[in-house]
Amino acid sequence: MTWHKAADAAELDGKDVVGIEVAGREIAIYRLDGEFFATANICTHQFALMSDGYVEGNCVECPLHQALFDIRTGAVVEGPAEEALRTFPVRVEGTEILVELPD
Repeated sequence: MTWHKAADAAELDGKDVVGIEVAGREIAIYRLDGEFFATANICTHQFALMSDGYVEGNCVECPLHQALFDIRTGAVVEGPAEEALRTFPVRVEGTEILVELPD
């Protein structure tokens, strides 16, 4: 596992979620109540970018078929998706958001 710079905190100013490619992976970075979280950016149901979805409370809704996922855990809250989103550890150093990804 390796920590990678994913974004600068300012990139999320005024946004709930941004999509970023980090080390060849599509990642969605979220800001919830001042904390940052990271999930895979591709819905587990069908190809759709979670960063194009709608953040509601602690959940993100897929823009394609409205599957609802818990941002903090990746768990499916409401179908049609049945598989959780992969989540990744996040830490902040200064203004940089770092995400830990498998090697």
